[in-house]
Amino acid sequence: MEVQGKQETNFAQRMYTYNHRISDRYSRPVLSLAVLCDGNPHWRPTKFSSTILGCSIEFEFLIVKLLDYKQRWEKLEQSNNPFATVIMAHIKSQETRGNQQQRQAWKMSLTRRLYEQGYRRQDVLNLFHFIDWVMKLPKGLEQAFLQEIIEYEKERNMPYITSIERIGMERGRQEGRQEGRQEGRQEGRQEGRQEEAQRLLLRLLERRLTLSVPSEVQYRLQRLSIEQLEELIDVALTIDSWEQLLASLPE
Repeated sequence: MEVQGKQETNFAQRMYTYNHRISDRYSRPVLSLAVLCDGNPHWRPTKFSSTILGCSIEFEFLIVKLLDYKQRWEKLEQSNNPFATVIMAHIKSQETRGNQQQRQAWKMSLTRRLYEQGYRRQDVLNLFHFIDWVMKLPKGLEQAFLQEIIEYEKERNMPYITSIERIGMERGRQEGRQEGRQEGRQEGRQEGRQEEAQRLLLRLLERRLTLSVPSEVQYRLQRLSIEQLEELIDVALTIDSWEQLLASLPE
């Protein structure tokens, strides 16, 4: 399965390459599925073909276009499948790129949905981290959103999100941003952002590869800057092995 976030000219050929290499290595039939997360409704690659001197290759693969779920929104709302929430967050993150206040409203709506679906605490946290990641807000709206979360959890007596380290880290970043603060606080802000980026990256890797993070990977991540960690978050969505991640790490 390949998750593709943008239109790519040679994508179909890459899907064929993956299929062929996996089949050759393991001597097993391979099913190839592409999850297309881009914003172009007309880009729907499903086939790769090649012909030379009478020798030809025809390879077809399956696709899921997340944009298509906009027409099935009611079914997403009625579904208790966690991935329904993931798709809803992805769709609304694209729709609200030019309207941050609307994004705040949808972010809160989707977060409330986690509680209404009756998910376990850890499932709520896992899905919230994804929503929070794809639906980023500017500073002022983020503070208002966090306050809304606090009030909502008080009403339901379910302090899931506000009980984790997120609120404390956010407040630390706000203090660190104030002009005229001492240098020590500025260093603390950097460390807080770096720890947050490391946690998010490790969580994504564990979910994508379904394995605990090797000690070598953890050690090397600790030595990276915030900018390098944020770049690796995008890489983590496309890799299939720890070897691919290590190959992407800066020296």
